[in-house]
Amino acid sequence: MCCICRTTELDLPYPNLQDYIADMNVMMALIINGPVKSFCYRRLQYLSSKFQMHILLNEMKELAAQKKVPHRDFYNIRKVDTHIHASSCMNQKHLLRFIKRAMKKYPEEIVHMEGGRGQTLMDVFENMNLTAYDLSVDTLDMHADRNTFHRFDKFNSKYNPIGESILREIFIKTDNHIHGKYFGHIVKVSRVLTVVRVLISHLLILSLSLFSVCFPHISDVYRSKRQLGNFQQMLENIFLPLFEVTVNPQSHPDLHLFLQHVVGFDSVDDESKPEHHVFNLDSPLPENWTEEDNPPYSYYLYYTYANMTVLNHLRRRRGFHTFVLRPHCGEAGPIHHLVSGFMLSANISHGLLLRKAPVLQYLYYLAQVGIAMSPLSNNSLFLSYHRNPLPEYLSRGLMVSLSTDDPLQFHFTKEPLMEEYSIAAQVWKLSSCDMCELSRNSVLMSGFSHKTKRYWLGPDYSREGPEGNDIRRSNVPDIRVAFRHETLCEELQLITHAVQTQGLESIQEDAPLTMNPLPSAR
Repeated sequence: MCCICRTTELDLPYPNLQDYIADMNVMMALIINGPVKSFCYRRLQYLSSKFQMHILLNEMKELAAQKKVPHRDFYNIRKVDTHIHASSCMNQKHLLRFIKRAMKKYPEEIVHMEGGRGQTLMDVFENMNLTAYDLSVDTLDMHADRNTFHRFDKFNSKYNPIGESILREIFIKTDNHIHGKYFGHIVKVSRVLTVVRVLISHLLILSLSLFSVCFPHISDVYRSKRQLGNFQQMLENIFLPLFEVTVNPQSHPDLHLFLQHVVGFDSVDDESKPEHHVFNLDSPLPENWTEEDNPPYSYYLYYTYANMTVLNHLRRRRGFHTFVLRPHCGEAGPIHHLVSGFMLSANISHGLLLRKAPVLQYLYYLAQVGIAMSPLSNNSLFLSYHRNPLPEYLSRGLMVSLSTDDPLQFHFTKEPLMEEYSIAAQVWKLSSCDMCELSRNSVLMSGFSHKTKRYWLGPDYSREGPEGNDIRRSNVPDIRVAFRHETLCEELQLITHAVQTQGLESIQEDAPLTMNPLPSAR
């Protein structure tokens, strides 16, 4: 894990594999420890009950505080979509209109090569026996429905308009452009640079848009096609151009410009797929992973994080901003995904399985790890809307926000994020304060700059408790922020007190739950 800087070899630090495996084993042991599970479960129940008591006593005060703020309301506070895929950021109607307009304006534009011969847009649709008039939202058939529930394979097929992968290449992988610059999966260096040129040439680098580099867990697919010899080549395809442009920005000026708008790395795949390997010290190194089977989730995350850490050290030396890890995590699959996410990630997306792991849920609460949740997406794929744990997470004080995931597949309106908020408010009876708290969380979780967050949330937003809250910008009453801060401090005091006195192993399962802070808390 070293980087070559022209003539100087730098020995940059990265997380030790042995320490990572050891810590992961400790975490897994904690999760199944009976007394610890009972303790964490009861603390979570206590947090839920305490929030209900807070609502009974202070809901009217919170509403009155919001009414006193001039101009500000839920509609004009800042909200950030903390998890949305660029390839499906439009709704179906938007995509349909673009396709029809392109067919009328650019029928002779060469958009695809077939057998060495260029195909125009008209040729592509003539081969399908379709005209612009024939197309409709139903014809596109890209919206997730009841048939995609627990069928991630069918959901993936929804990315193909009219079920044709060629249309996906033309209209989605190019981000609604028809010049053949595919907006595809980042596999090779040339692909990375192509993505960057597309984004820059179409002015998609906007002041209010930040990006995460998302790569799928499909090294087994490329191995089967003989496009990759080992896992190390996949890592090099992702990170090598990033190291090169950090050392010499002039080597890839477009990539250097694009990285100024990149905040982190994401990884995505169907987490419900069975894993045939357990990541341990006997697992092959990336250069030796030549098996047809896919590496496990924790393997992907560790080596992504290790390379990102080295890259961050180099970028920090060069005076550039650094990146964080924001993976899809806990939507389905085994619980160790959430363990890896807790150990390595700044934020995660989904986190549904925390509802089944009280120890991990309590740890995510104590550490305030951000969770970008997409209830409409989950409703179509893995968990019915009324069973979604978001309102439970919110009441307990976890750092959760609402996000859209894939508007093309899950939403109908021009404002998919508002669609998420409106449905959540109706189904779960969220108050105005709840909605504004979710919005504030989304800004805090986002990768926007300190300067931008100060403008959106107030100059002291980074301070803890009500001192860091400006109701004139966030529309979140100080009463709510103070409650969250005091409750978190009490929980941290409880853990600290236990460690200092008896140790966690001696916490009695029948220890009383108290509404009052510990005597030593100030």
